[in-house]
Amino acid sequence: MSELLHPDQYRVPPGGPADLASRNPADRSFFSGEKREGRRLAKALNRRLEQLQELLWAEHRHRLLVVLQAMDTGGKDGTIRHVFDGTNPQGVRVAAFKRPTPAELAHDYLWRVHPHVPGDGEIAIFNRSHYEDVLVVRVHGLVPEDRWRRRFDHIVAFERLLADEGTTIVKFFLHISKEEQRERLQARLDEPHKRWKFSKGDLAERRRWDDYTVAYEEALSRTSTTYAPWYVVPADRKWYRNLVVSKVLVDTLESLDMAYPDPEEDLGDIVVV
Repeated sequence: MSELLHPDQYRVPPGGPADLASRNPADRSFFSGEKREGRRLAKALNRRLEQLQELLWAEHRHRLLVVLQAMDTGGKDGTIRHVFDGTNPQGVRVAAFKRPTPAELAHDYLWRVHPHVPGDGEIAIFNRSHYEDVLVVRVHGLVPEDRWRRRFDHIVAFERLLADEGTTIVKFFLHISKEEQRERLQARLDEPHKRWKFSKGDLAERRRWDDYTVAYEEALSRTSTTYAPWYVVPADRKWYRNLVVSKVLVDTLESLDMAYPDPEEDLGDIVVV
């Protein structure tokens, strides 16, 4: 994919601020071409991702964890649907994490997460993730501040454990504007076939926009590392969001330098009858 450079401008530098206020959700600095061309490139990346996922499964040596976080309507489901379209469900799993239930709050917060990390040859996609325990838990005061604040260090250590054991981790914050969220929520109300997606609770969460922004700012700033980087992906344009995420994933998998396993010996003369 020589037409596109790696979108490093969206990566949160380890130890540096996420600086969400200065990041434009409608930015297009990674690709300045037209939407039609961007979609064409995204489809080509999708085909390459299919090939790399098959190779990952065949080699059965590496693991990939993809973390998706966003404000409500940020596009997590759409990203999964479009970016991973065509990949083999045998080697790709999605785990969704919402606000912790009472049973989950009664355990350590990683209790519900660790069983869903990928095994050899697998891609695991977290639709929301362990970060909910420093986001919604923080905003709604579900545990005391001194408790959730300790979790930043826990999360860094947890991801380091996964990386040391062979898991490649890439994390995406799908960054939308408050106005874009308003339009997407209104569209769910205006289009009857989308109303099932709307909940009155979405409006209560929207009123906490500033609180969530502060929570995301700290979470991304404190947990972006060399082995588990955060990318703040401009997500007001869905096609652009998909293009950026696809490019990061393809580059990440290509960097693993994978190869198909050697076949059994003496197969050249076999004829299937």
